[in-house]
Amino acid sequence: MLDTLPPVTTGLLEARGVRQAFPKPAGGEVVVLDNVDIALREGEIVGLLGRSGCGKSTLLRIIAGLIRPSAGEVRYEGKPLRGPAEGIAMVFQTFALFPWLSVLENAEIGLEARGMPEAQTRRRALQAIDLIGLDGYESAYPRELSGGMRQRVGFARALVVEPKVMLMDEPFSSLDVLTAETLRTDFLDLWIEKRMPMKAVLLVTHNIEEAVFMCDRILILSSSPGRIMGEIKVPFAHPRSRLDSTFRQMVDDIYGRMTARPAPAPGTAVKTPVLGLFDKLPRVSINRLSGLMETVAAAPYNGRADLPAIAATLQLEVDDLFPIAEALQLMGFAELAQGDIQLTTAGRLFVESDTQTRKRIFAEHLMRSIPLAAHVRRVLDERPGHRAPRLRFETEIEDHLPEEDAQETLRAVISWGRYAELFSYDDEAEMFSLENPAA
Repeated sequence: MLDTLPPVTTGLLEARGVRQAFPKPAGGEVVVLDNVDIALREGEIVGLLGRSGCGKSTLLRIIAGLIRPSAGEVRYEGKPLRGPAEGIAMVFQTFALFPWLSVLENAEIGLEARGMPEAQTRRRALQAIDLIGLDGYESAYPRELSGGMRQRVGFARALVVEPKVMLMDEPFSSLDVLTAETLRTDFLDLWIEKRMPMKAVLLVTHNIEEAVFMCDRILILSSSPGRIMGEIKVPFAHPRSRLDSTFRQMVDDIYGRMTARPAPAPGTAVKTPVLGLFDKLPRVSINRLSGLMETVAAAPYNGRADLPAIAATLQLEVDDLFPIAEALQLMGFAELAQGDIQLTTAGRLFVESDTQTRKRIFAEHLMRSIPLAAHVRRVLDERPGHRAPRLRFETEIEDHLPEEDAQETLRAVISWGRYAELFSYDDEAEMFSLENPAA
């Protein structure tokens, strides 16, 4: 099922060698996307699947003409894209409606901005509203609508411009499970029946099942920097059943691909991932770390679980599950392989222990596996007053990471260090100390 990447062929819309980098405060740059090639052809829905922070949304905005890439180009209908194009529409994750405008007025606004005559604008807006299932709500305001209905207005606003390409940035992720499923199914019905004007759709998602359910092809984007690491052709006809064994197998294969470590050089052993001092950390709570270990340890998993099965059991999306699983792997409490998570001896011991023993085990693994946590403790040990301001570490981290990543990393270390009783942190004073260190 998992194919190697074919050469990029001429399509309706193409990205060629796209690179996006941003300057770091201390000099140098953070590369978000590197050498990305995409071809979007007529008659297909293509999924762009990747984890949070891999550059999916940035790439989508480059393809939409909203951001100019640092290098490479985007071509639409064979011509370089220099800015937003009339034939490309976008649906966002958030509803992005104007609260003071009615449903009809929200749908009309894009055409009004283009200077389209009022009668034609009204006709096309009403057609789009009817198509997307909101007939009768033309005079309603966003505050009167449910989340699903508001997102339908977002679709209507995109459809009203009669685009050839629709770009969708996680359009179902802010909806509850049942509403999202209804909207996906309705969208697919309209697409299959060719009742919508688009010739192609590019869907950004972090939901593996959603990608397999909707898409003809799936492109997997790696992280740090974002690169296309694989293409998967989805051979199933619509309508698709999530319970079908081949559907489940493809979901499982993608989980395996997305959790796989880079292959070692010939003749070398596979190594446990090792963090650098200022590498980004996932901000995952202790409750989630211990909760996942406890779930995997219990029946029916008994220490080893299929990630899709765990995701379904805990009702977690990829962006929620992967950071928890990888944090456990980084600290030596679990191993990830072929789409499964397996507790290590230390993970099993943690689950079986009382609260104080859990803290001791966690502290040992935190000091050994997370260099930044060990660095904070070492600085506090060496200072006469055993105190250090947050700014002391914040400045160091921001020299190596973008500000948002630096803040998330520091918050993770604070949370984990507090639990392990490696140090205390006063949020009001923004001060680390050893006032209540581990015994």
